[in-house]
Amino acid sequence: SRPASKHLILVSVPPQVLLVFSKEDGQSDAFWWACDRAGFRCNIARTPESAVECFLDKHHEIVVIDGRHSRYFEPEAVCRLIRATKPSENTVILAVVSQRPHDQEETSALPLLRAGFSRRFVENSSVLACYNELVQIEHGEVRCHFKLRACNSVFTALEQCQEAVEITSEDHIIQYVNPAFERMMGYHRAELVGKELTELPKSERNRADLLDAINTCIRKGKVRHVIHTDSKCHALLHRDRRKDSMDARSLSSRGSDAQSLQNRRYSSVARIHSMTIEAPITKVINIINAAQENSPVTVAEALDRVLEILRTTELYSPQLASKEDDPHTNDLVGGLMNDGLRRLSENEYVSCKNMSQSQLAIPVTLNDVPPSIAEMLNDEECWEFNVLDLEAATHKRPLTYLGLKIFTSFRVCDFLSCSEATLRSWLQLIEGSYHSSNSYHNSTHAADVLHATAHFLRKDRVKNTLDQLDEVAALIAATIHDMDHPGRTNSFLCNAGSELAILYNDTAVLESHHAALAFQLTARDTKSNIFKNIDRNQFRTLRQAIIDMVLATEMTRHFEHVNKFINSINKPMVAIEESSTTANIRNSPEDRLLVKRMLIKCADVANPCRPLELCIEWAGRISEEYFAQTDEEKRLGLPVVMPVFDRNTCSVPKSQISFIDYFITDMFNAWDAFANLPGLMEHLSENYKYWKNLDEMKCKSLRRPPPS
Repeated sequence: SRPASKHLILVSVPPQVLLVFSKEDGQSDAFWWACDRAGFRCNIARTPESAVECFLDKHHEIVVIDGRHSRYFEPEAVCRLIRATKPSENTVILAVVSQRPHDQEETSALPLLRAGFSRRFVENSSVLACYNELVQIEHGEVRCHFKLRACNSVFTALEQCQEAVEITSEDHIIQYVNPAFERMMGYHRAELVGKELTELPKSERNRADLLDAINTCIRKGKVRHVIHTDSKCHALLHRDRRKDSMDARSLSSRGSDAQSLQNRRYSSVARIHSMTIEAPITKVINIINAAQENSPVTVAEALDRVLEILRTTELYSPQLASKEDDPHTNDLVGGLMNDGLRRLSENEYVSCKNMSQSQLAIPVTLNDVPPSIAEMLNDEECWEFNVLDLEAATHKRPLTYLGLKIFTSFRVCDFLSCSEATLRSWLQLIEGSYHSSNSYHNSTHAADVLHATAHFLRKDRVKNTLDQLDEVAALIAATIHDMDHPGRTNSFLCNAGSELAILYNDTAVLESHHAALAFQLTARDTKSNIFKNIDRNQFRTLRQAIIDMVLATEMTRHFEHVNKFINSINKPMVAIEESSTTANIRNSPEDRLLVKRMLIKCADVANPCRPLELCIEWAGRISEEYFAQTDEEKRLGLPVVMPVFDRNTCSVPKSQISFIDYFITDMFNAWDAFANLPGLMEHLSENYKYWKNLDEMKCKSLRRPPPS
């Protein structure tokens, strides 16, 4: 028995006809109505120039040129103009010639053929005569050209295909092999065509084990590219509706019922192996399965382990040490990267009162920025800018002031076509939705992330990668990314059965809420709607970019985002630099998306890369927020998500070391390689040493104890 081959079905569309007539008359009308009757699509051109322009646009299968009135244009010249174009090689060009008087001899068609015409038509204003002419052309030359184009497409695809393909006759005589098959077998096409595969002499190029492997795959139905031809087969061409690819299959009209059943069985197996909706991970698994067929036992066992890993759901999350070995890292990662659905000892979920949204502060009217604050903002472009000083100077309203400065610097109002008053009102609205009672997730954190985002956007490679819409999206996303944060993690909200967790199905709960609330509040009042003057399509693109960046700050996909950035951005960049070529790094929408995600992720957790005093202050603030969560979990009887964050026993230096080791180092190494941030990396190194020294001293607090 042999594997079912693939099906080729040629789906033809009605031909397009171009009529080149300098003026309308009975003949042009007859061809027009003939096209209408035949169901052909028709265009009319009055000049040679418009004829060529229309032909290059539509690629007509039939062109009819009026050759009766040379005083308007030379029909041979028009034909040569069209024949000089690439698409015309598959076009039938018809010359309409005048009727000769009965007493004159018939003229030769050779001059017309030499000029590029395919055939001639003696003028006849009968619609039926024109219809018959067009239908005959369609059934003859047009269909032949169509089949030739299809064959060219198939063989072009076969030549470029990376998988080995052979086409054999019914008697298994090789008719064609592609370059991949030549490479696999070690023979040139001329040495293979006309022979059976088994006739080839055995050599290093054509090892017995290779032939056995191919035959084994054929018996198992795994080889999809052995195509048998048969003079009694009905060959058709089919373009798969699900993607632009050609299938090749052969249908035999012979065989008994039993053979027919067997063929149907192989056809079903082949369909499973050749499903067109195939995820990349499925392709990887299939390649590994194929590699196992003829691998030594040790290699096959190792590949089995690879397959086990690939079939897990946490492909991007590193394996942690045991809880006893590193409790800080386990608790920190568990708290930040899990959805929090942990059962209590009674095996029941506990619900508590809803985490209600805080009342929004009423926006206050801003006078001109006070001189002391304006002077402070002059240092905004410096990485060492102290946002905590700005927090104190603005009475915990740093986001509005810093936002005005940065958004003006990036000309955001110009891009959005909104006034500065609208922007100011919007910034006040957003800042009012942050909870000043949170020790960490407040508007000062948002201002800090906005500052880091602006700093990264000013780096040369980032500027050359992103466009202005990307920049505006990044600045807005940084501003809104933690709006209405309750000071508790996603895990806490899910365990508590909060309304937000229920609304967002325990998935990216807070990040979904931040983005949704930002757009809800923005659209609520025209005075603060910064999007009101941009067109719908631009708004949709901008909105999608903002949402994607806010969702990227959610930690469950942290390692996925970082690894994709390294593989798609860092590694190709390094390869280009090492080859000393002048090639540019790819700047596709997909790459820009990865850059934007990485940018906001780094901006969101850049505290360990700030100057030491800022780093220490932020470490104290996040620790206090986690301590408060642990206190509340114990009070409400909820699962304690991060037990090490108990204010009575926690070592802050250990928690910072774990956070830097597990989340920060690799991510910022990758981001530094792209954006060139030596100053940040120096701060990170110094801060890490600081926490290490405290830990070695068995110190659990933020600072060294005073000398006794």
